[in-house]
Amino acid sequence: MTDELPDSQGLQTVHQLRALTVDLDLLAAAFARRNRLHPTDLRALIALLDAARSGTPATPGLLGRELRLNSAGTTAVVDRLERLGHVRRTRDPDDRRRVLLEVTEQAMTLGQSFFGPLIADAVALVNDLSPAELATVQGFLTSMRALVARHHTAGPPGP
Repeated sequence: MTDELPDSQGLQTVHQLRALTVDLDLLAAAFARRNRLHPTDLRALIALLDAARSGTPATPGLLGRELRLNSAGTTAVVDRLERLGHVRRTRDPDDRRRVLLEVTEQAMTLGQSFFGPLIADAVALVNDLSPAELATVQGFLTSMRALVARHHTAGPPGP
C-alpha cells in the first residue's frame, strides 16, 4: 500500500463512479418505495432475474448466497415477494425436494415500466461505443467488480 494519493484523473473517475452508484441507488430506492418493497426485495428480484438470464436454477440457497442472508432472512424475503405476487415457488421437475424461485410476469412488467426507458437509453449509449471503447468499459467494470469483491471479502482493515 502506498501513502501517495491517486492521480487527479483517477480520483475524478472514482468520484464519478461513486456519484453514479449513488444516483442508481436513489433510483432503486424510489422504485422500491413506490412499490412497497424493501431494498433487499429489489436486490432479490435482480438476483433472480440474473439467474434466469444465465440459465441458473434459482433456489432459496442461491438467493441467500447472492444476498448474503441466512436461511431465515431469505425465507422472509421470498415470503414478502410471494405475497406481493412478484415471485412464485415451484418444485424442481428433476428433483421434487428442491424449490425453485421464479419472478412473475407481473413483477417483470412492473420493473420494465420503471427501468425500461433507462435501460433502453443505456443500451443505446453502449451501442454507440466503438469496439475498442466497449472493450475498455467492460474491462474496467469487470476489474472494479473484482476489486470491490476482494475488499468485501477482506473486511475492514485492522487497527
